[in-house]
Amino acid sequence: MKIKNLQKAANRIKKAIAQRERIVLYGDADLDGVTAVLITDEAIKSLGGNVAAYYFPDREKEGYGVTPKALEYLKQYAPALLVTFDLGISNFEEVPMAKKLGFEVIVVDHHKVLGKLPKADIIVDPKQPGDTYPFKEFAACGLSLQLAKAILGKNLSDALYQSMVELAALGTIADMMVREQDNIQIIQDGLDAIPYSWRPGIRAFLESDIFASDATLEAKVQQIIGILNVRDTKDRQPGAFRLLSCLSLPKAKKMIEVFIEKNKIRREQIERAADEVRMRIFHKKSDPLTFEGSEEFEFMLLGALASIISQETNKPAFIYKKSRKELLGSVRAPLGYDTVNAMQHCGQFLDVYGGHPQASGFRTTPDMEQGLRTCLVDYFKSKK
Repeated sequence: MKIKNLQKAANRIKKAIAQRERIVLYGDADLDGVTAVLITDEAIKSLGGNVAAYYFPDREKEGYGVTPKALEYLKQYAPALLVTFDLGISNFEEVPMAKKLGFEVIVVDHHKVLGKLPKADIIVDPKQPGDTYPFKEFAACGLSLQLAKAILGKNLSDALYQSMVELAALGTIADMMVREQDNIQIIQDGLDAIPYSWRPGIRAFLESDIFASDATLEAKVQQIIGILNVRDTKDRQPGAFRLLSCLSLPKAKKMIEVFIEKNKIRREQIERAADEVRMRIFHKKSDPLTFEGSEEFEFMLLGALASIISQETNKPAFIYKKSRKELLGSVRAPLGYDTVNAMQHCGQFLDVYGGHPQASGFRTTPDMEQGLRTCLVDYFKSKK
């Protein structure tokens, strides 16, 4: 039994390789999206295919998903096959825009389907209606690994599988996906592969002195993920993408030094912001959620900040950056909560939302702030 449309997507990509069509890979800028793009990229290149462009949207400047700004930049490559990873399932307006520009669109996503599907040519998402594959909780990079296997078939060597599965393990752990069924295999195979990695971006970590002498491999991987999550975008490419695709060990080592320094600063910023939120919510203990925003909050730190606050309060945390034009938020919640359902319920106060039950995001305008807060408070009170 295969994931719905997986073979169809693989066949379309193989056809594009054979006919030398332009291929554009478009991924979310987090580690799951980055590793998903890299895995399919390796599959395409190993069959002699060529990727014309990569794109990772800057969430702060252009938002999440397939964005109009991205399409404006990418239209120079049309006509082409556009494959999206870790996003796209809620881009109801942008996918038709891409098709109008001359792109054929394959969406590879693992997020919850919001009532309807975008009008893409092919959709691979285990959560879509009619998908009978029993396991639904892949990270996007896990889906990309299944896609790569389907693309390569008998051409998948052990060495190539090791190269891909180490990336899939990093992305799956980073995205905090459940360690069940297919994910157990991905993580175990990846952790087995990492110590022997050929990849300069991983070798540079393993040859560094950043780990405690008694650190387990899993602890080292968590530390690597923390450093790969730093914000260091250059030429539209996230730091993690540049490092994990880097072919020079000395260059990779230099990049890691920069990332480690940035990571220290990032952790200090997160702790300062967490203190600010803790002070604000001290007298709001009866609230069923945390709903706090500031112009001072760094957008790229919102996810980590929401995670800390949610863990400390054992409640959903909606943390957002405010500006004159919009509120951009990150949401984290303990097991048992469904923040996507909550936002669906309060959809009238939101422009964009989506994600997973315990990890999601949203965008809205300042005039909706109070309405959204009241709606969410009522929603979570009713669920108690």
